[in-house]
This record gives sequence, C-alpha cells and structure tokens, in this order.
Amino acid sequence: MPVKRLREYLDSHNVMYVVLSHSPAYTAQEIARAAHVPGQEMAKTVMVRLDGELVMIVMPAPAKVRFGLLAEASGAGQIELAREKDFVGLFPGCELGAMPPFGNLYDIPVIVDAALAEDEKICFNAGTHTELIRMSYADFDALVKPTVMRMSEYGVT
Repeated sequence: MPVKRLREYLDSHNVMYVVLSHSPAYTAQEIARAAHVPGQEMAKTVMVRLDGELVMIVMPAPAKVRFGLLAEASGAGQIELAREKDFVGLFPGCELGAMPPFGNLYDIPVIVDAALAEDEKICFNAGTHTELIRMSYADFDALVKPTVMRMSEYGVT
C-alpha cells in the first residue's frame, strides 16, 4: 500500500492515480522493467545538497544528473550527492530509497528535470520497493510546484 501520507494527500486533492505493484526492485531502471513502465515516464528521486541545503532531484529513470548543468541552472556554488545518513529519518513510513517525489510533504524543495516535465504521465515509488504510483504530470506539477530545470542530457537532440 502506498505510504499513507501520500495516499491521503492525493485523495484529498481528488487526483486520479493508479497504484502498480511489482516484484521487489531497487533501481529506477529495474523498477520500470518490473512494472512494464516506459523508462522516460519512470521518475527517480536523487537527494543532493545545493550549497548545503537538502534538495530532492526528480528525473527520468535513464537520465543521469549532470552537475555542471545543475550548477548552471540552479546557481549553486557547491553541489554534492546527499548521503543516506543525511535523510534517513526524513521520510517516515517510506523504505530507504523509495521515497516519492513529493518533497513538499516533507518540507524539502523539489527540482524536476525538464525532460520529465514534458511527459504526460509520471510514475514513481510509492514509499516501498514493490509499488508505484502513476498519475498525470500536470497533477504532480500542480501539487508539488517543483522548480523545473535542465540538469541532464536526456531527451536533448
């Protein structure tokens, strides 16, 4: 079952979503394959520190964060991947590494890669390593109000 806080939040905003169950998987690419979801719709969450502030980065499963692009787009002088110990207790009810990209529920800023923002649908971990939520990107954007910036080479022609 999706993490209670997220489910209640989506339901309270009358958002249409689907919960997809899959065999245990831990990387975004594995999850997309297990759930039969296109990789470009599967959002992965990466925790980083921008000038010391913890930030949630959300991008397509096949994409890789390009720190130079992220620095340029965000204006941050120092960027580093967050360590698990930096966020281990911040997502109650979620399995480590399976937190949904709703930083607004946890007072954490969210930045979405521009490539993901172009999708009609978005899929993401629902707080466990065996469930996803699929919903419209427009609803996700309206609820989370993320900052959108280009921070990967994914989808660039």
